[in-house]
Order: sequence, then C-alpha cells, then structure tokens
Amino acid sequence: MKLGIIGLKNCGKTTLFHAMTQNRSRAVYKNLANMKPNIARVSIPDERLNALTEIFNPKKTTPAFIEFVDIAGLATGRSRNTDQGRFLVHIREVDALIHVVKCFDFTGNDFELNETNPLSDISSVNLELMIADLDIIEKRILAIEKKRKSFNVTEKNEYEILLKVKSGLEKEIPSRNIGLSENEIKTIRSFGLMTLKPVIYCMNISESALKINEEDTPFFKIINEYAKKENSSLISVCAKIEEEISALEKADRDFFIRDLNIVEPGLSKLIRASYDLLGYISFLTAGSDEVKAWTIKKGEKAPKAAGKIHSDIERGFIRAEVISFSSFIEAGGSLAKAREKGLLRLEGKDYVISDGDIIDFRFNV
Repeated sequence: MKLGIIGLKNCGKTTLFHAMTQNRSRAVYKNLANMKPNIARVSIPDERLNALTEIFNPKKTTPAFIEFVDIAGLATGRSRNTDQGRFLVHIREVDALIHVVKCFDFTGNDFELNETNPLSDISSVNLELMIADLDIIEKRILAIEKKRKSFNVTEKNEYEILLKVKSGLEKEIPSRNIGLSENEIKTIRSFGLMTLKPVIYCMNISESALKINEEDTPFFKIINEYAKKENSSLISVCAKIEEEISALEKADRDFFIRDLNIVEPGLSKLIRASYDLLGYISFLTAGSDEVKAWTIKKGEKAPKAAGKIHSDIERGFIRAEVISFSSFIEAGGSLAKAREKGLLRLEGKDYVISDGDIIDFRFNV
C-alpha cells in the first residue's frame, strides 16, 4: 500500500511525513524538473503479531508495510507547466492520497479564522489535480476521435467513459465523485487519474487543539461536511507534536502521549483510515520459522489470499486451516487445544478471509 502525502506549500505535510516515518532527511527542491519525493517504508504496528511472536518464538517476524511518499508542496496555477507535470507523476503512482490541510495560524495565534481558510486550500489543490487530469483525458479523447471511423467496441466504450469524466471535471467534480461503475473505473485505471484516487483529508491542527475533542476543533465541521460529500475520510493530527514524539525513546514517548491526552497516535490514525478507505484487512501466518501479516482486500477468498504468499499455493490450493486470532488466544495459544475445542476449521475455495484469521494453506502442485 502506497500513500501519497500532498498539500499546498507550508501546510506541514513534510513534518507529518517525518513524524510518521521517523525520517529526518529532507528533499531539496531546487527546481521542479528534478523533484524527487521523500519515500519511506513503515511497518504497521500490530499487537497480534507481537502476541504470536511470543508464542511461536519464530526466527523472524514480518509485519505488513505501508509506504509513504512525501510529494513536494503544490503551487496553484502551475499544473500545466511542463516541470510540474513531471512532478505530478509521483501522485499518479500512489494508491491513495493523504491531503494535509493547514488548520493552524503561522503567526502563533491559534485558530485565527481570517488567517486560515482550509476549504479554499482544499479547493485549490483539487482544482490543480482536476486540471492535470483533464489535460490527459482531452488528449486521449482527441487520439480516439482521429480514428472515429474505425472505432472498435472497446474504444467506443472507453470514449464514452472519457466524455463522462471530462464533463464532470469541467464542472469541477473529481472523477471519484462522478458515479463511475467498477467496470468503468477498470477501463480508465491505466490513465492514473489523480482525482480518481481515494482521499484522506488530514487536518494539521495546533498543539492547543489537542486539548479539546476533535469534533470541537475549529474547521472540523466544515471539512467533515466537505469530506462526506465526496465519500472521503477525515482525521486530525498535530504534525509538529507528532514529529517531536517520534524522536523520543519509547518510555518517554508513552509519557508524552498520555500527558498531551493523545487518544490515538497519528500513525495509527492514518493506517486505520487508510485500511478503511481502501477496504484492506490483514490475515496472519505463524510458525517456528516466521510470523507474518499479509494485507489483502476485504472480501477476498482463500485461494486469492494464498496467492499473496505464492502463486503456486493459489494454483494448487486444496483447503485452508483457519482459526481467528481471538479464538487462538482463547485456546491458550495452542493449536492442539484449539483442535480439541473445535476452534480450528477447514475451509474450502469459497471461504472469505476475515481480518485477523490465522491460516495454514494446504496445496498440491
């Protein structure tokens, strides 16, 4: 899973990137043509893995990973610039967008509404992405129209979808909100439309806002209403404080979190929101060699999940021996006791994987 962190300049997105990844390096953007984003791979915290590691004492433990891509701050009115066009390619390569929105005042006076306009900032970024997408759509439409007389069924279908997307973008409606069907999305997925990607709006709040309920923070209501209209997610973090916390030792970090009344660390918020938005879950494999978490789409069946481990396991799938994590702990962390209690099940090809399933795949190739 790859998440792109975007936003206007000085919104705090690079500070958030450092906090989430404990990456202190900073990309220097001398000119747009040479822009390369900061990228970091972060292991996903999972207490279930820790518990299984204690039980199995494996040679290694492998968590699921998430990749954060810190993309240079957007400047409005430049999406048609050749250099920024190259820069926008980095956004096209991610699975979802974390759109960081400034919800603090740089003068030091918290919550100055006249100094901070998050909806205007959001609209500015979204408009830049829509303009860039529209440019791609128009070029493809033109290419198809040049051979209109020799349209095949596939091209005709693509053409009609592109016109639908173009109409929406011209009305400043992101392509994710145009009402495309799954098949329509599949048809145009190769274009990497930025406005088709799911979005998590991340309010970057001040330290003062940590002392009150999230719903009561300035801007929450108006941004939440905006996010709901386009089926996006909304979280809030104080990037500055999160960065300070990430630099501390674990004991000091835990104390600092309690002292600031932070209910859930920013990384956990982002991961939870990302999994929910993209429809991901994790299943687990465990043994003396390795304990590992695997990320799959919600609703996937056992053979396809097996394919995450190896294509041979999917191809030769016979059945899956499954137990939920909670049931395994209920059995004292013993597979033998789990069998005695009937908690360990044999499932076939139609079994839909649940989050936290511990699975041993049986196969023959």
